[in-house]
Amino acid sequence: MTSFESDYNNGAHPSVLQQLIVTNNESSQSYGFDRWSEQARQKIRTACQCPKADIFFLVGGTQTNATVIDGVLTGYEGVIAVDTGHINVHESGAIEASGHKIITLPSHNGKMTADDLHDFHDRFYADPVYEHMVIPGIVYITFPTELGTIYSAEEIAAIYELCQQYDVPLFIDGARLGYGLASHDCDFDLPWLAQHCDVFYIGGTKMGALCGEAVVFPRDNAPRHFFNIIKQHGALLAKSRLAGVQFDALFTDGLYWQISQHAIKMAMRLRQLFTEAGITIKDSPTNQQFVVLSDQQQKALATKVSFETWEPIDKCHSLCRFVTSWATTDADMQVLADALQQL
Repeated sequence: MTSFESDYNNGAHPSVLQQLIVTNNESSQSYGFDRWSEQARQKIRTACQCPKADIFFLVGGTQTNATVIDGVLTGYEGVIAVDTGHINVHESGAIEASGHKIITLPSHNGKMTADDLHDFHDRFYADPVYEHMVIPGIVYITFPTELGTIYSAEEIAAIYELCQQYDVPLFIDGARLGYGLASHDCDFDLPWLAQHCDVFYIGGTKMGALCGEAVVFPRDNAPRHFFNIIKQHGALLAKSRLAGVQFDALFTDGLYWQISQHAIKMAMRLRQLFTEAGITIKDSPTNQQFVVLSDQQQKALATKVSFETWEPIDKCHSLCRFVTSWATTDADMQVLADALQQL
């Protein structure tokens, strides 16, 4: 069945898989010291225009979020995120399991606002007994957000300015970073992003790799002994080449950006199909598209294509998510078009 369930339900992009095959019989060092990991680091530093960046490869998003946040924070500090944030909703308490509270702010269509962040800090430090409370130690946002929306350069710059004012690092979850940067609504690029946060990661799992995320501390600013922190979290790959080879391939000849642009192109076609069918679709410029389906429409479509039911809207309508990726084809779009015509 044609699937629009997620952007990580296929294997690897053929070019990534081919590079794994080509290098398979070569011996290498382990734990991040293999030559492909170092090649990938250099290519990512060039792409970010951050020659002194510290870069580490981990396996998946939840593992990366938990490791970075725990590595940056002290035991008495917490992480600020919006209430719809991935770490707050879909990571099974991974952050809390490391002993850190998630301090939530209101979500505005998936996004944090600088005003809310400013108001929180003002109220927090105005409390005469704030030292008895969990100290805000890091700010977490996602790009794109869980709802498929993206921050503007102005919005991120305002948040980062406040983070610097309060001496709190800004961490950007980039599991779908490429799709956000490739969006027609995005008004900045990767080097700009790298200069407006303290740590971010470049997603591989949802961007054409079998697995893997590249954590970037852009200014030689990784926490002390971060290698040990990664190992302590069970996140240190012995066969580090698995991630290194894949990111080396993704950042060769613009493959990462080709994958991103293809997914966005397919998402905009998908968006047009639903619009032409008269079906309500939420505003999302990324590879995640959210549509409102009646129970009858949902049941009929589910016989032709797979997708994810996100949340109920009312007694007979649900918000459903359709996602495109490197693997989405013209044939997939035709299947969806035919299914929509039959509703």
